[in-house]
Amino acid sequence: MGLVILRINNIVLLKHSKLKQLKLKQEKGFQRFIKTLKKEKYLWILVLPGIIWYLIFAYGPMYGLVIAFERYSPARGILGGPWVGFKWFKQFFESQFFWRLIRNTLLLNIYSIIFSFPAPIILAIMLNEIKHGWYKKAAQTISYLPHFISTVIAVGMVVNFLSTDGFINNLISLLGGQRKQFLVMPEWFRTIYIASGIWQSAGWNSIIYLAAISGIDSQLYEAAIVDGATKLNQIWHITIPGILPTIIILLILNLGHILSVGYEKIILLYNPAVYETADVINTYVYRRGVAGGEFSFGTAVGLFQSVINFIMIILANKISRNLSEISLW
Repeated sequence: MGLVILRINNIVLLKHSKLKQLKLKQEKGFQRFIKTLKKEKYLWILVLPGIIWYLIFAYGPMYGLVIAFERYSPARGILGGPWVGFKWFKQFFESQFFWRLIRNTLLLNIYSIIFSFPAPIILAIMLNEIKHGWYKKAAQTISYLPHFISTVIAVGMVVNFLSTDGFINNLISLLGGQRKQFLVMPEWFRTIYIASGIWQSAGWNSIIYLAAISGIDSQLYEAAIVDGATKLNQIWHITIPGILPTIIILLILNLGHILSVGYEKIILLYNPAVYETADVINTYVYRRGVAGGEFSFGTAVGLFQSVINFIMIILANKISRNLSEISLW
């Protein structure tokens, strides 16, 4: 009996000791946090407006996601609609357009990663190799300019270039080919979308890679030249490994949007004749959710996209960490 009481006392003492250690650890963690806060108070003041902005405009509106599970009506308010569970999700999954939307969205994103993602890397390496100062600045400025053109104007230019009597068709006709109505041909939509995206954003996105290249130690290039390395060898063995962490981080961020496509340009470019290849989840949600007034359905589809994108970014980050020890967190 005495041994049992002794064992119980030991267990109680052990638990009490662990709780005490945990409490001390929490206190030390809190004290460390306060100490860091005091030490870096100016940095926190600097970042405070950004935190407030995110809390108000990014996290605050999230409570509106509840309308994805109810029959929302503006008259009854966000919390006033009857609960319908997963009805809108089920309706989307059983829609006759579901697989077409998934296919089109995925293909546009995969083609963007294959063709659009490497474009700024190649452009940055090429710009870095230009030695004439004025020529380099001129090339950089010209490549950045399309980024500052609004989507509406950019799409207007694309439409004019590709119209029956536009520049592209005139060139085809001059070379002996037949004019084509590119904008009503489904098989041409993805090419137009990807090519116009590269034209508009490659120059601007190359800034990040140029900054990364500028951080590479110039002594590495000098040593490579002494060893007889050609320009291609220098790019392959010094420049690309030097900017690899930046490439991987941006690739992970791009994979986080695998089920989302910017719908503004698509809405301006597409028409019913090219729905077969141009209609994506976001444009479908716009037509039904916003234009059609089915806000609950639109929110449910948007939530589905966000969950898939979140899973993708977690997986991409984990794979990258395991393979290259480079990750977002």
